[in-house]
Parts: sequence; structure tokens; C-alpha cells
Amino acid sequence: MKYTSSRRDFIKLNIAAIALLTGCQASLPKETKLPIETIQSVSNVSLEVKIGQMLLVGFRGITLKDQAPIVQDIQDRHIGGVLLYDYDIAQKQPIRNIQSPLQVKALTKALQAYAKIPLLVGIDYEGGKINRLSEKYGFPATVSHQYLGEQDDLAFTYQQATKMAQTLSGLGVNLNFAPVVDVNTNPNNPIIAKKERSFSTDPNIVAKHAIEFIKAHRQQKVLCTPKHFPGHGSSTSDSHIGVADVTNTWSPIELEPYVKMIQAGEVDAIMTAHVFNRKIDPHYPATLSKHTMTRLLRKELNFNGVVFSDDMQMRAIANHYGLETAVALAIEAGVDVIVIGNNTGVFEPDIAKRVIAIIKGLVQNGTISDKRIDESYQRIRRLKQQL
Repeated sequence: MKYTSSRRDFIKLNIAAIALLTGCQASLPKETKLPIETIQSVSNVSLEVKIGQMLLVGFRGITLKDQAPIVQDIQDRHIGGVLLYDYDIAQKQPIRNIQSPLQVKALTKALQAYAKIPLLVGIDYEGGKINRLSEKYGFPATVSHQYLGEQDDLAFTYQQATKMAQTLSGLGVNLNFAPVVDVNTNPNNPIIAKKERSFSTDPNIVAKHAIEFIKAHRQQKVLCTPKHFPGHGSSTSDSHIGVADVTNTWSPIELEPYVKMIQAGEVDAIMTAHVFNRKIDPHYPATLSKHTMTRLLRKELNFNGVVFSDDMQMRAIANHYGLETAVALAIEAGVDVIVIGNNTGVFEPDIAKRVIAIIKGLVQNGTISDKRIDESYQRIRRLKQQL
């Protein structure tokens, strides 16, 4: 499918509008490049290792045994990271990976001990209602993005985010799937506004508080993934349970926080949204859309960091695409890390093995190039070098 002039013009108009909104002189954000000496050569790394690094997988267990599937994934398949949950949806059990601060710290230490390449240990720790480390497990209280935005006190946001980042760092968790930078354009949004996940209706306030949130985490050596690109704030439905079509509700101002954060050099990684916007891509949701992830995010916004997918087992993807098709489209779109929470329904202990085999097959049959895998591997390596 050709990238038509109408869609290209639509995106350019969006960027131009943002330039006016942000007060910049119609200039695009400048890419912050790392020194060339920090970029590792990929020539002596096997394809299997590169592919493994592109996976971040959820698992079961509050402790580890040598025979556990996740241990095999780490040792034998070199997965790039893991994802911690406090609740097991399939089993309807309140304990998945999190029981207490001491237990989580021991778990992350054990996970890293099995890894030849340090793991990204990720968690959803936004504060407020989306908080895997709740008080009932002995963790500190947190406040929501909405509360922080309402106070509109940047020093207070930095203080609260610092406490959160210190909690994560002390537990051995080095990746926070936050902050949410969705602009609260729909007060009835069931998954953003109703859960108090947005800082504000004002994209400038969203950007300012997100930057403070990220800075606080960086000080504690914890990475952040602002989400959900290119914007989930206007949706009327939840992409966890089905397609969220934002074609008629999405606004260019939803890109403004990303522009400001990238300009400020405060974005190392971004998480995608499983939203569908026909004006950007008439065929695919953002996670699977090259128009969105490569042309808009990388080329128009000059972002060269790591792109994490949202959970590929969410129904907005899983109900409409087979696993192989979804993985192929996501990588071709520009996604670097395939996130599989393994916590939306039936638990699949061999999911990492399956996905690695799928990606390897796609490379071997020429659907995905070696160069494309190398690009993601390099970005992931650069990200991990910051830890």
C-alpha cells in the first residue's frame, strides 16, 4: 500500500499545528544521539540472541526454580526482559509475581542471576488506580496522574515520582511503563479518564509533568516508557477488550507531549497504542502501522529510541490478527520490543519460544530483513547501557 499524499499531508499538518501550539518555529524536535563508541557491534551476536532481546514476557511465580519456563527463556532464549503483575487473570488469583517488598527484591535478583545480558524488569507503576505495587502488599501509597495534574506543582510531581522510582530501584525493577501522556480529551474515556490516568486536558501540562516524572526516574536509574503513542485519550472504548477507533476523535494536540519530551531529550523509549486511526493508516492499528511508528514517530518526530508494543495479547490485536501476522506487522512497523504479558486469558508457558521461532522464520524467509533486526537490537543495547 502506498503512503498516499493525503495521509502524508495529514501528518505534516499535524506537526505544523503542534509547532504553532508549542511556540517553536515550525521546527521538528532534534534527535539526541548517543556517542558512537557506546553502540555495540552486532557482527558477533547470533540471530537468536538478537531476536530474544526483542521480547519482554510475563510469567508466573513469586519465586523461581531452575526448571521454570521463564528461567529457560532467560538462559536459553536470551529474552530481553520480563513483566511483573500482581494479579493472575486466568487463574483469578490475587498473587502472580508480587507478594511483598522483600519477595519482589529476591525475585528480581534471581531473575538477573540467570541472565547473561541484563534483563529489563518492567512493571505498570503509574500511581493511583494503575499500580501493581499496592499498599496491601506493603508498598508506599501513590497518587494518580490526574491528581498530580490538578495540583500542577512540578516540584510535587518530581517528589512523588522520586518516591516511586526509589521504590522500583530498591526492588530491582528498572523499567516503568509510565508515565501516561495521553491528553484527557474525552472525560468519558473508560480506560484513561475514568481511571484518572491522564495529567490534564492541556497537552502542555501533560508534557511538563511527564518530563518531571521521567527525570525523577532517571535519577534512580529506572527507565520510563511514555504511552500510548500516538494517543489513547480520545477513545470511547478500551483496547484491552476490543478495537479502539479514534478516527473521528483523535486530535493533533495528542502528539504535543511527545514533541515536547523529545525536544527536551527526555524520552528513551515509547509504548504504542492499539488504537485505529483511519486518517493515519486506513488498514492497521498504531502498533502494527508503519505509517504511525516509522513515518510519524521516527521520521516526522525524529525519535530514535526504543519502541515497546503494548501487550500483544490485548484483544484489540489478538481478536483480529494471528500471532505470526501481528508480530510480523509490528516489527515491520518499527516496534523494537514485543511485549507479551501472558496474562489476558490462557497462560502459555511456551509463548517466548513460539514468538522467537516465528521471528526467526520471518527472517529466514525474507519477510523481515537481518538489518531490521539489527536496528532493534542496537536500540535495545543502547537503552540497557543506561542502567
